[in-house]
Amino acid sequence: MDKYILSFLILAIILLVTVRYLLGIFNKIVMLKKYRDKAFANIDVLLKKQADLIPQLITIAEQAMIHEKSFFLQLSAVRKNYLGTKIIDEKVKIGNALEHQLSLLLMLAENYPTLISQPTFQHLQAQITLLENQIADRREFFNKSVALYNMGIRQFPNIIFARILRYKPSSMLKPMQG
Repeated sequence: MDKYILSFLILAIILLVTVRYLLGIFNKIVMLKKYRDKAFANIDVLLKKQADLIPQLITIAEQAMIHEKSFFLQLSAVRKNYLGTKIIDEKVKIGNALEHQLSLLLMLAENYPTLISQPTFQHLQAQITLLENQIADRREFFNKSVALYNMGIRQFPNIIFARILRYKPSSMLKPMQG
């Protein structure tokens, strides 16, 4: 009888250790996802502000650059897509496109001295530059969180829970090109 109790206790301890280990893995990948989501929430505020500046920028720039209308339509479409999606990976991809389009607009504006000299345009350009700097600071934290998350969901045995929870690798925010 003592052998059965001892065997049962050993089995119970092994089972308890295994369950704790598996719960630790589960909690780790859930935590990594939450950190990634939190890091994106911090940068999302700035990307929304950036998207909100676009209508003003377009209105001012359109007056000086009438023949660049297709570019403004593209920029408006990118803004609308950013504000219309809730999926983090889609927002990251659109955010990358948004920053690229804004840098193209600012480079394009340099060809229009009357536009550049307008105080309203200068103010908007200063706001966009400030936002770009803030986004750059938060991008590093977000990308680090994404790298840890992506690595965490690809490691064994984490990958088992990641697949059960349908966690997918995330995209990183790219620095502004221009």
